[in-house]
Parts: sequence; structure tokens; C-alpha cells
Amino acid sequence: MDKTGWTPLPHSDEDLERARSVPDTPQTRASTYRLAWNDEDFMTRRELRPVRLQLELLKPEMILAERGIRSTVILFGGARIPEPGGEAWAAKNETQKRNLEKNSKYYDEARKFARLCSQHSAASYYREFVVVTGGGPGVMEAGNRGADDVGAPSIGLNIVLPHEQAPNPYVTPELCFNFHYFAIRKMHFVMRAKAVAVFPGGFGTMDEFFETLTLIQTGRMERVPVILFGKEFWRRAIDLEFLAEQGTITPGDQDIIDFVDTAEEAWDIIRRFYNL
Repeated sequence: MDKTGWTPLPHSDEDLERARSVPDTPQTRASTYRLAWNDEDFMTRRELRPVRLQLELLKPEMILAERGIRSTVILFGGARIPEPGGEAWAAKNETQKRNLEKNSKYYDEARKFARLCSQHSAASYYREFVVVTGGGPGVMEAGNRGADDVGAPSIGLNIVLPHEQAPNPYVTPELCFNFHYFAIRKMHFVMRAKAVAVFPGGFGTMDEFFETLTLIQTGRMERVPVILFGKEFWRRAIDLEFLAEQGTITPGDQDIIDFVDTAEEAWDIIRRFYNL
């Protein structure tokens, strides 16, 4: 058994050691001689994309299953939203700085909300309602931090970006994952979700929010509470009533969503939905 707790396939680890200990010759230095599963050049070839997709789906799935995690609460939201009193590092002008500082209240609400979810999760030995975020800064950090405040584990689903996104320090290390494919990362967000909390954010947050709505609307995902934090923000950012009036969504589709301003409001919606 290795340090991850997995038992390697019989002889696979031994074969790797043998492959490393052969004489150094032109033949053994050739990339073709490497074991296929240990050959990065081979594994990153374009033709191996289907295999990499499968591995990205399988690795977190196995680890979460082995940990006994059955359900999660997703926190989506902007990486650029600072902690109250913190630096609005993403601001490009005074208007953005002022608005990001104003929206820093949602950092606190995300942290409080994650604490409420995690306190309930403790009753199931952290198998149900486990907090999951994108693993980065801003609202994501607040979510993982809220779980950490009460000694609960939380999940971080990081992704490789052109500008490096390092995991925030509050993600449980054994539940900190990294992805190349957005599609597989999205699958892991929703596969166990019992609730989706969406805080103010940008394109990434919008993408995750609307994909979740589409899955629920089309029946590909069970109906779960979808909660938008920040009534003022979201009623300006999106106009679902307008879409319903235009006939581009079915009247009533907008009722999939609840709007709140506080963590307590959001947890009360989840509590009533599941009769907790």
C-alpha cells in the first residue's frame, strides 16, 4: 500500500523499479522503452485524450468514494472578491476597486454558509453536505475556510489555467484535486451535489451557474436548491423574467432559483427542501 492508501496492481510498482535499474544504454534511454503508463510524452499525445479524460473522471471519483463522501454543497463565485479589509488585487480602476470592496461582504457570507453546511455534515461523519469549491481564491477560499473553521474537511477542484491558480490553504490536502479538462471538472462538481450556492462572479461563475440550470431544466440532474447570493447583484446581472417573457425559457423555469443575501437564509432553504 502506498502513501495514498491505494494498493498498487501486483508487480506494477516492481516493474517500474526494474525499468529504472536497467543498464544505461541507447536502447534503454529511448522513449519507446518506457512503460506506457509511465511515459509522459506518450500520455500527453493528442491521440491519448480519451484516456486522459477517463483518468480525470476516475481518479477523484475513486478517492471521494473511498473517503465515503456521498453528497456535497457547491460554492461557486468570483476569485477576485477579497476578504473584507483585504486588497482588491484584481481591480483595474477605481470603480472596480470600490465595487469589489463592497462585494467583499460575500466572502464573509460564503464563509458563514460553509460553516453551517459543515456543522450539519458532522452528523454524518462528513459523508453528506461536504463543501466543494473550485479550490482557488476569493469566494472559493471563503468556502473552504468556513469548513476549516469548524474542523470539517472540504474539497477543492482546481484547474490548470494560463495564469497559475494555486490551491487556497484551507482545502483539505487529501481532497485537493487538479484538472486539465473543464468538462470533467464540471461533472465532479454536480455528480454529488445536494445544493448549489452561487455568489457574485464573472464568466467562470456564470458558466457553472447556467450549466447547472441547463442540467436541471433538461432532467439530466435531479432538482436541488440553486441559491443566488446577492439579490441586487444578480437581478442586474441576469433577467430571467425577461427570458420568460420572450419565450426563450418556459414560464416557471426561473423558479428553479432562490435569491438570498445571507448564509442563514440559504441554509434555511436547504433545511426546508430536505426536511432536515
